[in-house]
Amino acid sequence: MKITNWAIFFVLILLFVFVKNALDQEDNRNNLQLQVRYNRAVDTATQDAAQALLTNASQPLESQYQSAKNVRINKEEAADTFFHTMYLNFGVSHDPVGQQVLNGYIPALLVIGYDGYYVYQFEAYRNAAGETEMRHVWSPKKPYAYEDQDHNTYNFTLDDYVTVNRAVDGKWLEGFRRDLQGDSGIPFLQDEASYDAARRTAIVNTIQNDLSATINRYNTLSKQYGVSYTFTVPYIDQEQWNNTIDDAGVLAFVQGIPLGNAYYNNYALGGARIMKQDMYQGIVANGRKYYYSTSSCTSDYTAEELFTSPKEAARKGYQPLNCTIGYQK
Repeated sequence: MKITNWAIFFVLILLFVFVKNALDQEDNRNNLQLQVRYNRAVDTATQDAAQALLTNASQPLESQYQSAKNVRINKEEAADTFFHTMYLNFGVSHDPVGQQVLNGYIPALLVIGYDGYYVYQFEAYRNAAGETEMRHVWSPKKPYAYEDQDHNTYNFTLDDYVTVNRAVDGKWLEGFRRDLQGDSGIPFLQDEASYDAARRTAIVNTIQNDLSATINRYNTLSKQYGVSYTFTVPYIDQEQWNNTIDDAGVLAFVQGIPLGNAYYNNYALGGARIMKQDMYQGIVANGRKYYYSTSSCTSDYTAEELFTSPKEAARKGYQPLNCTIGYQK
């Protein structure tokens, strides 16, 4: 083979490599942009859901325990808000089929309450046509249960308030740990640091074990409908878990959305008591895009997108709405 033929051959190989690298870089860039967009959508939906936990919930009944963490939650409102925001940000707010597809990527939504938690999970059911489908349903409230080495059993809360069944006589005790430690005769209640560490570990382990069972059950159900992706409980570090169980809140899992040659797999946490950040709704009025703070403005227009900051809305082409004028249909 002539040297010119070899040269052409190598040039073609190099050209192929350069083109492939350019395409791979473009794919990676597009996938990264999609991942950022998905992260923002999931975070915003979870934050909205956490704020909605306290919506239309009467709090005075909880004051008898004198605990700032003992808040009454509205889990249904939280779930509705989460999915509403997800549908908006994924562009399926008016697409029932698209909503059903997106629902399939959300194996579990966890609502953490003061003295127990709920899991919004998939179950199979028969529709009106007699066909088997899957839908999200609420689990019963699940307590933060624990048993110590002396076989005393506990129902923990997000603070030091506890209900104890004393093993020696079967008597029930209830109150803050500091008030029970003197007369209970239970060594476990004597050391505040050891008690708090055990309480947190018990709550985290209870939730993790339940999540594993929930997602494994969903894997079994989803395989029957031809879903090849295997859902898993993602790794959550200890600091994040401590934040999760510090206040009432929402923990959302979104997995399996195709992302190039991989799959999107993420979770997000929203705390109901610490969420103070304003949310911003984006609307289209008279052919123009506007955004406004939900805490200071109202509008009859349907929100096109939700944002966590004015800068984020401006980047999407929205301009601030004059709240003194507003836009009403």
